[in-house]
Amino acid sequence: MNLSYWEYNSWLTDIDFTIVGSGIVGLSSALFLKEKYPTAKVLVLEKGILPQGASTKNAGFACFGSVSEILSDLKNHTEQEVVDLVNQRRQGIKLLREILGDKELGYQQLGGHEVFLEKDTELYDECLEKVPYINSLLEPVFGSHPFKVHDNKYGFDKVENSYISHQFEGQLDTGQMMLGLLKNCVSKGVLLLNDVEVQNIEDTGPYVSIITQHFDVRSKKVLLATNGFARQFLKEEMIQPARAQVLITEPVPDLDIKGTFHLDEGYYYFRNVDNRILLGGGRNLDFKGEQTTELKETKLIQDALEGLLKEVILPRREVNIAHRWSGIMGVGPQKKPIIKPISDHIFCGVRLGGMGIALGTLVGKKLAEIAS
Repeated sequence: MNLSYWEYNSWLTDIDFTIVGSGIVGLSSALFLKEKYPTAKVLVLEKGILPQGASTKNAGFACFGSVSEILSDLKNHTEQEVVDLVNQRRQGIKLLREILGDKELGYQQLGGHEVFLEKDTELYDECLEKVPYINSLLEPVFGSHPFKVHDNKYGFDKVENSYISHQFEGQLDTGQMMLGLLKNCVSKGVLLLNDVEVQNIEDTGPYVSIITQHFDVRSKKVLLATNGFARQFLKEEMIQPARAQVLITEPVPDLDIKGTFHLDEGYYYFRNVDNRILLGGGRNLDFKGEQTTELKETKLIQDALEGLLKEVILPRREVNIAHRWSGIMGVGPQKKPIIKPISDHIFCGVRLGGMGIALGTLVGKKLAEIAS
């Protein structure tokens, strides 16, 4: 690409901070950098026309973890680590709401509900038994017991009679959230270039050399906020891409389902959106196949989602699918995000473990802090 003198001078010269990735983490870190250094030149490079990970493709859950997810986490983490993880999610959502406001986010606190299929009786009984223990464990985080048991009032089929609700969970409009972050970045003078794929970065000492498919550029510091795509730059870190497939229905007349819902230890999730049902998940049907950065849908998982929709969520209702898509998360053996220096001038904030909305803003803030 032949760039003009003006283009180089205005966008690609004397860069203080370059952020790779324009998702929640990347845009949040840009905002916090501009807050601390108002005159700094902050450049965000995004390889897609829109953010290519999960920030514009997620389900819009402002969640902290269901009972079964927390019990699963306790198998690989200490009690204190789990409490810290949940508290970080709470702090992250609080920070996001403070930055944009609930109206801008389309935020609604309608509760998050864990539903159990009839075949999962053993898991259901274990979770019911452990509710008092989990409530006691998390009471210091929320100031009261977060979980309550409710009857199945929404008419779901082939499920246990009760579900376990987290009263503090909410939902938001993912598109409005990202537009809000973008508007804030632009208003503070952050420069954003789309369709620029970073192919290599190298800390040469006085600056970082960045090679893209369009141009090469130098930056005093680089912040990596590529989450599920991070292995390209962080091969030694325990990060795996995890594709999440989603579908959304056409409007459903007289839809009375309200809130966010989890099934099968969080591997399936659904919610109401504009009189529609948004449903995603199913990567546990093919863990190996879904460890990919390819944005596409598969028949195996889409068929499973449709079956769940028509047999469990909206039984005896005629429902049509309006749209399907997928996003890429970053996961690993630990749920704790990786926020650390890679070299003297390169830093990363990645591996959000499917909790991008809850953690993204907080990770962005911490990433900006260590890069300052």
